[in-house]
Amino acid sequence: MSARTRRLTTAQALVRFLSAQYTERDGVRRRLIAGTWGIFGHGNVAGVGQALVEYAEVMPFHQGRNEQSMVHAAVGYARQLNRLSAQAVTTSIGPGATNLVTGAALATINRLPVLLLPGDYFASHSADPLLQQLEHPVEADVSVNDTLRPVSRYFDRVTRPEALIPSALQAMRVLADPAETGAVTLALPQDVQAEAYDWPEEFFAERVWSVRRPAPDPVELSAAVEAIRSAARPLIVAGGGVHHSEAEEALKAFVDATGIPVASTQAGKGSLRHDHPADLGGIGHTGTAVSDDLARTADLVIGVGTRYTDFTTASGTLFQNPDVRFLNLNITGFDAHKLAARTLVCDARTGLERLLEALAGHRVSREYAAEYRAGKDRWDEVVEAAYRAGDDSAVPTQTQVLGALDAVVGDDDVVINAAGSLPGDLHKLWRSRSPRQYHLEYGYSCMGYEIPAGIGVQQAAPGTPVWALVGDGTYLMMPTEIVTAVQEGLPLNIVLIQNHGYASIGGLSQETGGERFGTAYRFRAADGTFTGAPLPVDLAANAASLGMDVLRAKTVRELREALATARASGRPTCVYVETDPSPTAPPAEAWWDVPVAETAAREAAVEARERYDRQVAGRRRHL
Repeated sequence: MSARTRRLTTAQALVRFLSAQYTERDGVRRRLIAGTWGIFGHGNVAGVGQALVEYAEVMPFHQGRNEQSMVHAAVGYARQLNRLSAQAVTTSIGPGATNLVTGAALATINRLPVLLLPGDYFASHSADPLLQQLEHPVEADVSVNDTLRPVSRYFDRVTRPEALIPSALQAMRVLADPAETGAVTLALPQDVQAEAYDWPEEFFAERVWSVRRPAPDPVELSAAVEAIRSAARPLIVAGGGVHHSEAEEALKAFVDATGIPVASTQAGKGSLRHDHPADLGGIGHTGTAVSDDLARTADLVIGVGTRYTDFTTASGTLFQNPDVRFLNLNITGFDAHKLAARTLVCDARTGLERLLEALAGHRVSREYAAEYRAGKDRWDEVVEAAYRAGDDSAVPTQTQVLGALDAVVGDDDVVINAAGSLPGDLHKLWRSRSPRQYHLEYGYSCMGYEIPAGIGVQQAAPGTPVWALVGDGTYLMMPTEIVTAVQEGLPLNIVLIQNHGYASIGGLSQETGGERFGTAYRFRAADGTFTGAPLPVDLAANAASLGMDVLRAKTVRELREALATARASGRPTCVYVETDPSPTAPPAEAWWDVPVAETAAREAAVEARERYDRQVAGRRRHL
């Protein structure tokens, strides 16, 4: 071996390389790949597994229980650190690899970095077909890992040791690029993982990837300033890009100077504190009355770091002013051009700062500011009523659960949710006190995300109280990472809400003529319908069996006490509460398009179609 090479296996070289990669933004440096999650099996145990043992001092390892949930944990970690640090996930060939697909889709849809390292077939085909290998009759180079191609921002199958060098560099480039980031997959044939090669020492040198803050184009900036100055009723829609860019202070300065109000998507909530005079809360189907009322009459919608998903912003039906125009500040041209908008393709913080400089002295009218502040005051009363309704000795409603949690959390606690009826209630009602408190995964709205994501958040922010809010349906999807929280000594708090079924989709089923079919956890009758008493399933006992401390709360008073106890505990703790299933949250303020059967014999579906036809008539394309 020469002085400028080092003989290692491909897997060993990859681990050493990853341990020397860093990001830097605004003078702050972080490990790009801070640790590796893994479940070992056929396809990675002898390659990546051995390398992680070999270099355990430079690459922390975390043992997971489910491949999908390991990706969720890594995504929660990356989001908490504003995409400046990520984690890797290694799996076996076969089912271990295909279990990554859902997590990879979630990461890419939400623009969050994660490195996936699934095992693969023998590149040499010397053992062919091997255990768990998919044989394709006409494409011998296809494996199950090819299912990861459409959900990855970068994909490569490393079929020779030397091919790792350009592939690994491209992988890091994508992970660190704020406009391109998402899931990155390096499929690793198992014979190549174990094959030795003389690697150039430069491959293992410390490398820093600068996370750019691109400035706006002067021509686009001038047009944006003109659009804002000429608008009488502008409205900012703050998306997740505000958080990723750490642009919260820049947004506050911009709003304080101009008086333009802010509504937020699920990913953008918390961009302003809930008590800021211009913070109107959520927008869209799950938005507040004040946000959606202003959206209907806005003549300029300023999207900052948002993708305008149909459900989140009701973008096809909500913005009804015939003269409405859009101005989108986004780091990707792909998102900036949505809704035929004027574009400002740049970093969110940089763009807001440049806009503020160019708009010196501009401010919305006093009448407009008074209008939205009065609407905000009215909505604050709605929130307070929802949180405090009922007496302390009653079985709590879901909104009372949120009220009890609101009374317990501190400004820096993190509340995590992803699916079910909770996201709607949270988007309308939660009072965010800090930029990272509200952690909703709603790009993919993936059941099972909350518990593993909570682990990732606690790894990223040790000492921060973390609350994973899960319904019974979500809990049953993926409770196994409770064991990981126990093993890692992470005091994750789970609020487990039992309402005996899929509450959110049950309501949607009823609204669209499905009559809540298949959405309740009930015994099946002889005719195939679900009737009778709830199933005798004890989810609290299940959580206890996985190692959590469990507190059962039957009343609002007991719930508040249990939440306070959980927050003070240094152990993984589950607060279990069976809620009154009656809906108590304010109704939806905007409509979103869920197709209804155009023809049906059952009365519920016929009536649902009539409602649908009335609503869909208001849909428009913004051109």
